[in-house]
Amino acid sequence: MMNCLAVGLGGFAGAVLRYLIGLIPTGETMIFPVKTFCINVIGCIVIGAITVLAAKLSVPPRMILFLKVGVCGGFTTFSTFALESSDLIRDGHMGIALCYVLLSVGRRAGDFCSGISYCKISCFHRKKTIS
Repeated sequence: MMNCLAVGLGGFAGAVLRYLIGLIPTGETMIFPVKTFCINVIGCIVIGAITVLAAKLSVPPRMILFLKVGVCGGFTTFSTFALESSDLIRDGHMGIALCYVLLSVGRRAGDFCSGISYCKISCFHRKKTIS
């Protein structure tokens, strides 16, 4: 039951963060769904970072659930990505839709790996000294 509570609280926090980012004005003429794209970029980088940090710092399993499943799950959104992609196609913006889909799908794996790499390099890289 406590795991469900951890995921639920994390999901609440992630969803509120996503909502607040959605309030940022980007211009009425923008067709490309930049906010959802950025949210998913940030989410993938963060979940990659959490993966490394959790392993290196022995983070408790419930905290991992809170952060990965809860916060990141509530923050990122595949359903909005799917809806916006189909809306672009329906509205005749096939090129933008294709670009959005390819960038979104292709970049997410890269973003996840970037989060992992960043944490490994910046948080746990130890300089070797010459004796």
